[in-house]
Amino acid sequence: MNLSKVDLNLFIVFDAIYSEANLTRAGQIVGITQPAVSNALARLRETFNDPLFVRTAQGMVPTPMAQNIIGPVRNALQLLRVSVQESRIFNPQQANKTYRVSMTDLTEAVLLPPLFQRLRRLAPQVCIESMLSRRREMTKELAAGRLDFAVDAPLNTDPQVRHVKLLDDRYVCALRRGHPLAKEKISLEDYLSLSHIHISSRRSGLGYVDLSLGKMGIQRRVVLRSQHYLMASTVLQQTDMAMTVPERFAKRHDLHYVDLPVNDVPNVESHLYWHESTDQDPANRWMREQLIEIAQKVSASEQKAVSGVTT
Repeated sequence: MNLSKVDLNLFIVFDAIYSEANLTRAGQIVGITQPAVSNALARLRETFNDPLFVRTAQGMVPTPMAQNIIGPVRNALQLLRVSVQESRIFNPQQANKTYRVSMTDLTEAVLLPPLFQRLRRLAPQVCIESMLSRRREMTKELAAGRLDFAVDAPLNTDPQVRHVKLLDDRYVCALRRGHPLAKEKISLEDYLSLSHIHISSRRSGLGYVDLSLGKMGIQRRVVLRSQHYLMASTVLQQTDMAMTVPERFAKRHDLHYVDLPVNDVPNVESHLYWHESTDQDPANRWMREQLIEIAQKVSASEQKAVSGVTT
């Protein structure tokens, strides 16, 4: 028997006939007409090559085949009902789930430590798998369920993908403390005289600062291109190189940083992406709420720190 060709609704009808021993009452329970019940029974008989029920004065009496399969059928239907019910609710304390998230090492450093502090309290059995998915494959990975979320720049415009802004920051020029140009302000000439580290998840392509410089007909000298901020900061600490990074990163790694001497460099935004098919899923929605709230707390803490320094 090829179960892939069997309508699961037939087993619901089978269970109702077995319970009621009457086609009309079985139809009332299931919510279909008596002819529809008769049609379902005919299809079941063909599938199992057995009458399944015999009409008698006492009603529809199950055959030995029906008696043999009623237990497994009811167990399967109950398991399906429980699975459907559990999909409508999400209990983080009891959840044993793994979320797969695409993010950079910079985002990991900002979001994962406070997230795991929260998970220890609220969802101790929940696991996180973080990796970096290629941007052009993000929608496909989300749609296939191979990713639950992605944290990336606001570049994905696919209508199947929902998103919300998580974090906002500005780019600065970062140097090691004690660098010869580690002063309050840096000129464009000084900036161009430096050897630069460029961070990008792509194999090639310009950054925002390069695009702004290009409009001015000039370019900086990039001597190291890497996809990892943390590695690059180690190189920076041991050389006189420079790195254009989000201000948040420079602060967290105790780097000296100054405003960029370049106009029109846009802020760096991080958005949380998920597929529209999971928009109403309780487990997905719960984790979205955690990530959004953590990002809000990170931003509020940074604003408070800035206000404290200013005052």
